[in-house]
Amino acid sequence: MRYMLLIYSNENEIGRADPVHEKRTRDAHYAVIAEASRSSVFRSGEPLHPTFTATTVSVRAGRVLIADGPFAKTQQQLAGYYILECNNLDEAISWAAKIPTNCKGGGDGCIEIRPMLDI
Repeated sequence: MRYMLLIYSNENEIGRADPVHEKRTRDAHYAVIAEASRSSVFRSGEPLHPTFTATTVSVRAGRVLIADGPFAKTQQQLAGYYILECNNLDEAISWAAKIPTNCKGGGDGCIEIRPMLDI
């Protein structure tokens, strides 16, 4: 089954993070990607630009509404994702535990695991 592992972090910390810390975090992501690739579970993964670059599209009463920025107002923002092909949720959890959650300088991030529908 494919799982999307959504990485959430506090992008308000951008600019305050130590460049050495940022490099360590980036290197940690590269290490997880390399390990997942060697294990043949890695399908995709990308970091995302900050939420101020987002555009939200909604349709209400047949009218398309476009807004700058994200829809959700939260403490943490979606920073990136991995798509992994895992045997089960337990395997996806073991991979999620390896993904650094201190992206963008905030040490209080988290990983949301969502199974993907086959269409």
